[in-house]
Parts: sequence; structure tokens; C-alpha cells
Amino acid sequence: MPVSPYSCILWDVDGTIADATPGIFPRLIEVFAEFGMPAPDEQSLNRWVGPPLYESFQVLGGMSPEQAQQALDFYRSLAARDGYAASVHIYPGVPELIREVAAAGIPQATASTKPENQVTAILEHHGLIGSFTAISGARSGEIGRHDGKADVIGWALERLAAAGVDVSAPVLIGDRHHDIDGAAIHGIPVIFSEWGFGDPREGDAAHFRAADAAALRPLLLG
Repeated sequence: MPVSPYSCILWDVDGTIADATPGIFPRLIEVFAEFGMPAPDEQSLNRWVGPPLYESFQVLGGMSPEQAQQALDFYRSLAARDGYAASVHIYPGVPELIREVAAAGIPQATASTKPENQVTAILEHHGLIGSFTAISGARSGEIGRHDGKADVIGWALERLAAAGVDVSAPVLIGDRHHDIDGAAIHGIPVIFSEWGFGDPREGDAAHFRAADAAALRPLLLG
């Protein structure tokens, strides 16, 4: 039986478990068209994947807070229209690793700023929901617009602890500096998933890097 250095494992979703860009990018373009604004250029679209969209509509899109909330509401209506798991691909080797970690008895949770109902839909669609002890994502609706990485990590740890999990030695796997910044608030080490959407420099403060699921496996299972 593999022996992990961690008591539990937290997973970011976008850019770590799932590539949702085939659905995200067309919806972003549709949102900007609705607001009569030019869409982000193709080279900058990756910057939109991972951080909370309410933040990105302001920081990357130049919107006011009021416009950002309207844009977010419209974006989420498009996601509901299309189906939350539509056009979402799981990265090669990741499902097998998630199942292997679960089989080794290591509890897992998501810690994603993607709305929790969308995270659940994606994991259910790809047959991975049963490998997770807890699901943690952003809250639906306006209340969740300020839910950041530190928040969802905190909820993940609370839900794992409530399930009787030892949360004394967690690790987070993620692909953006938001993952590292949020984990630092909780004193949690991060494994930077290099196959995601973050610039390689975003992982400079991570404890480890993994180029793909095969490289991640020994870091999780010893």
C-alpha cells in the first residue's frame, strides 16, 4: 500500500483536474458581445481561467463592480444553458491518479473558486465524485462573488474534519498563484500543476512542481 506524506489532498479544478476552456472561451466572448465590448484576444484568454470571474471582469475586462456582477450573472446563465459539464475535458492521467489516491485510503477534497454546483456536475459527469470525501467550491449567486481561494480551502478543511479526516498534513494541487496565495493563509504546501493555465513563474513559491499526472503520482503516493 502506498504511503503518502499527506493526511489529505485538496484539488483545484480548472487547470488541474479539468480543462473547461472549450466552454469558457465561447461564453466569455458572448458576454463581451452582450456588453458591446471587444472580446479578450486569443493570447490573453488563458488568464481568465482559474481566478474568480467577478475579479477578472474588473481586473482583466476593465468593468466596474456593477458591470462585473451583471457579466458574471450572464456568464452563469450561459453555463446553465450549455450544461455545466459540457465541453469539459479531464487532463490525461488525472482520473486514474484520483482513483488510485482514493483506493490508497487518502481523503480528497476539491478547493475551487468555480461554483460548487458546477464542480459537482463535472465530477459526477466524469465518474469521479465517489473518490472525494468533500466538495468545496464557491457559493452560487451573488453571495459567492467574493469567495476566494482561501475561503474554499477553509471550507474544504472544515468539511474533511467534519467527516473525521485528519487534516494535520494537507497539500493543495493547483496551477495559479491564487492557489499558492490562498494556501499560504492556511499554512498549506502547494504542488504546482504545470499542465494548467498559470504562467510558470506563478509556481515559483510552490513547494513542488509536477509536469503531468505521472510526475505528480510519486509526490502524492510516495
